[in-house]
Amino acid sequence: MSATLKPAAPPPAPVRREAVQPTPIPRPSRRTAARRSLRRHWQLYLLVVVPLAYFVIFKYIPIANAVIAFKNYTPVKGPWGSDWVGLRNFELFFANPVFWTLVKNTFILAAYTVLASFPIPIILAIALNEIRNGRFKKITQLVTYAPYFISTVVVVSMTILVLSPRLGFVNDAIGLFGVPAVDFLGNPDYFRHIYVWSDVWQTTGYSAVIYLAALAGIDPALHESATIDGATRLQRIWHVDLPGIMPTAVIILVLGVGNIMSIGFEKAFLLQNPLNLAQSEIIATYVYKTGLLNGDFSMATAIGLFNSVINLFLLVGVNFAAKRITGNGLRS
Repeated sequence: MSATLKPAAPPPAPVRREAVQPTPIPRPSRRTAARRSLRRHWQLYLLVVVPLAYFVIFKYIPIANAVIAFKNYTPVKGPWGSDWVGLRNFELFFANPVFWTLVKNTFILAAYTVLASFPIPIILAIALNEIRNGRFKKITQLVTYAPYFISTVVVVSMTILVLSPRLGFVNDAIGLFGVPAVDFLGNPDYFRHIYVWSDVWQTTGYSAVIYLAALAGIDPALHESATIDGATRLQRIWHVDLPGIMPTAVIILVLGVGNIMSIGFEKAFLLQNPLNLAQSEIIATYVYKTGLLNGDFSMATAIGLFNSVINLFLLVGVNFAAKRITGNGLRS
């Protein structure tokens, strides 16, 4: 008896289902997000209040008084009631015979300071990073860092005593070789060297701490790989350490050049005397004498505003060049 084979039934046609679109989650508004962030991180916002208030009160609000540079300011009429004179104060300053002397002295002194104080902290930081004796490293770091806490007035007093032609041990030392006593502070040619290297002695240890922090952030695996490849210590410094701290170094250099016309007033004024005035008179000391001693507040403000504008252009230009050359710089 033969079985009758029935043909298999065709598979059912697939049921088309419409794609279910997920329900979009509404994004919170900016105000809601700000409230949520404030509620979650209120401690951090509280810490920002005091620095922000400091900059607003002592930095941004006084900018409005820069209008004095364009007026014939008198204390009776105040900054806004004084007579408007336009660019007259700037024209008088540019026509002053001491204008180019002030600009030259300020620029040379500041550039000398930046060039001398930039590489030495890097060298010190790398040397401290390579020291394996922990106790010697701590003592060296303490000795180099301590001068930063000495007041500028004290540093200048020490410098005057050390370089004194009668009591200074420098003249006593060179006198042993038959060299007559030298009045270092009375010779204009020595002023810049005294200013710059006393500043380097005072700030090198502090600046090296920044580079030590950058060196601590370098991945130790890079040094291990370089050691396995047979790199010497100097090669590891050149190919691992220096590239690792390059972003930090570039930012510090950009900030230093940006302040190149804002050289410190205190040390220059304290080291200044009538004998070295040809090279020690800079814009900062001239503003002090013009504004406070002579009472010409409009001229002093105009000179200070001119100085700030030059600093701004230098900062933007150097930052642009650093980004193009190294890829590192201040973010805009």
